[in-house]
Amino acid sequence: MQTLLDTSAVIKQSLEQAIDYNTYFEQIKNFSEAQKTSGLEQSKSRIEFTILNFQRMKRLNKTITIDENAVKTLQSLQQIQTWLVITEAWCGDSAQVTPVLNKIAELSPAIDLKFVYRDENPELMDAFLTNGGRSIPKLIALDTNLEVLFTWGPRPSIATQMVADYKENHGMLTPEFKQDLQLWYTKDKGKNIVDDLLKLLTEA
Repeated sequence: MQTLLDTSAVIKQSLEQAIDYNTYFEQIKNFSEAQKTSGLEQSKSRIEFTILNFQRMKRLNKTITIDENAVKTLQSLQQIQTWLVITEAWCGDSAQVTPVLNKIAELSPAIDLKFVYRDENPELMDAFLTNGGRSIPKLIALDTNLEVLFTWGPRPSIATQMVADYKENHGMLTPEFKQDLQLWYTKDKGKNIVDDLLKLLTEA
């Protein structure tokens, strides 16, 4: 089990290699065009998901909008913070979430958004597990002293409940459910993500 000191050192080390959203998106594009993916597993399915995810992110970059009240809250945020996101190119949830996080960070001068890949940062990932699993995307909000303000992920609250309910009734997630989840993301248009994070920002 990592100590607080160990975790702080891991966070600092990960931030040194972290990239901004534009660089991350460009890397997803390059993976897609080369028919490759990030991470240790270069399987056909993960490469296919990466190609699909690039198209999703490209669309979301152009279409995500945030309502006026949320914009005002984000623009008035005083606490300077870094949002460090653990992700991978093949992750369907990451493709739906990261463009929304970028839109939020663009609206708030207080938020510096950075990304690292999970398989390249196992110690960081293991310090921020979700129910014992290496679930991504995982957002770690840090203050100027790199103290953790809050964490969020891998899914917005409504999607998290959908997954929990489905697992309880069916034991595992089926391809059909995963497709339904992607449809939910499309219909929600990032609203649940924004609501979740505004609540965390207010509490922090």
